[in-house]
Amino acid sequence: MDQPTPAVEIRDLVKDFKTSFRRQMLRAVDGVSIRILPGEVYGLIGPNGSGKSTIMKALLGLVAPTSGTCAIFGQDSLKVDSRNDVGFLPENPYFYKHLSGEETLEFYGKLCGLKGKALRERVAELLKLVDLESAGKRRIGGYSKGMLQRIGLAQALIQEPRLVILDEPTAGVDPIGSRQIRDLILKLRERGITVFLCSHLLEQVQEVCDQVGIIFRGKIVKEGRLEDLIAIEDQTEIILRNASPELLSEITGLIGRFPATELVRTGKPRTTLERLFLRETLGKNP
Repeated sequence: MDQPTPAVEIRDLVKDFKTSFRRQMLRAVDGVSIRILPGEVYGLIGPNGSGKSTIMKALLGLVAPTSGTCAIFGQDSLKVDSRNDVGFLPENPYFYKHLSGEETLEFYGKLCGLKGKALRERVAELLKLVDLESAGKRRIGGYSKGMLQRIGLAQALIQEPRLVILDEPTAGVDPIGSRQIRDLILKLRERGITVFLCSHLLEQVQEVCDQVGIIFRGKIVKEGRLEDLIAIEDQTEIILRNASPELLSEITGLIGRFPATELVRTGKPRTTLERLFLRETLGKNP
């Protein structure tokens, strides 16, 4: 069976920047490869300065790779057409404060070629999706940080993209706003939209992502499916229901002697994404 064309395929990406110090080169990204299939939510996590934003800029065609390639649904990301299927929410989006939320979405919709009834219906649909129907006619200048991020996500979806790139979507957002944005990401996944998420909030990444990559000093140091990454490889857990104290004290080899006991699950106990992240980047094992 043929594999679907990846929504994102980054191969051996290298990006060097010139520095003012003796004209030396700074390697921001060092041989990164990332593959995201359609419909997946991929979380890229790493400390500040690790290369996350540079990778996103390269994928969006905003910077040219020193070497390597980036492709969106099979098209080279340096070609303008590759961005037709992409919605992007930067970390600190800027909007015209004198416009209302509704007017803001209409403005971006017109930039994408929408007009008339189709534009009005799309704006109403997105305001409902991001739970801003009641604030649609309020000026952007009066929006909270969480509301700004949600209207930003709505504008990223205005042209019905197949891929959404989110750079720190909950930066500076309170816990309630963060939860709302998390729920929005889950809604996008339900709709089959691919999400490439960059975040430093490890708990949020653990809640919404199918795959995770940990980047440190420009290199991917760990990558894979979330369930595989947070499994502790050298341990096994056994979860029992209705186990007696006697059974617990003589557990090995005795499960079959107790018919009333149900073996619910066996497998690897889970660590947290935060612990995995600290171990892979700082060598710490808290």
